[in-house]
Amino acid sequence: MNLLIYGHKINDQEELMYVASLIHYAQDAGISLVFYRPYLKELQKYNFEITGFVSVDTHRELKDYQIDAAITLGGDGTILKIITLIKDTKIPILGINLGRLGFLASVEKTIIKSALDMLIQKEYTVVTRSLLSLKCNMPLFESFPFALNDFTLNKRDTSSMITIHTYIDDVLLNSYWADGIIVSTPTGSTGYSLSCGGPIVFPDSQNFVITPVAPHNLNVRPIVISDAHKISLEVEGRTDSFMCTLDSRYETITSAHSIEIRKGSFGINFIQLQDHSFMKTISEKLLWGLDKRN
Repeated sequence: MNLLIYGHKINDQEELMYVASLIHYAQDAGISLVFYRPYLKELQKYNFEITGFVSVDTHRELKDYQIDAAITLGGDGTILKIITLIKDTKIPILGINLGRLGFLASVEKTIIKSALDMLIQKEYTVVTRSLLSLKCNMPLFESFPFALNDFTLNKRDTSSMITIHTYIDDVLLNSYWADGIIVSTPTGSTGYSLSCGGPIVFPDSQNFVITPVAPHNLNVRPIVISDAHKISLEVEGRTDSFMCTLDSRYETITSAHSIEIRKGSFGINFIQLQDHSFMKTISEKLLWGLDKRN
């Protein structure tokens, strides 16, 4: 088995202990490890023995290896970054949570060894999460115009609200007067959209969630539509500079940009270990069913 080990930063010695435990346990199990090169350099800062490991830094390099699965070490942000590396290779991801909440990186660091055992013994299923695809009349996120979580459009240089004209299949849905707007996938429904009052939807729901950010009109609410539709966005405001994001990446646009959002032509595969599920994850992370009075 060939595993890709991916991360960005090691925050302290405790995190290093868990990472070292994973690496040594995998080596003892006869697993071949391929590292994300910047993460290997991060390990080197802690005097970790890194000689003899294979490393990659680009999608092109990654394609030279037959990778069976990728393990991310961090939080959900780490997973959002790894998809720009694996892209359409269909390499399944197992997220180890070294952070706090973690809806995508749902495997807790305390069970790293048992998680690796389940991976080796194939005690898991592979589930596919949809992406959204972005198209624009001007260059925008050209290196990877896809998002696992969401696309957002927000005001930038002013405290005044902006107007976002939103169309579904070229028919006007609404002109949102707000601080911004979020278009999320089902996966992204537990991210920024949720914090702005959007609904939680199941990963296989095949939809988009459109959530306004601090809308001026109180009768404006988040809306869920099928991801078979095309969403078009145009923005205007008192300034001609606006901020947009695609997952953790960001760029500046103007009112001259016309944006189209559709369902991506491919998805991202995730490893779901036995006894793990989306329902179990959200119940545990959001403390549902837990009576804090006792």
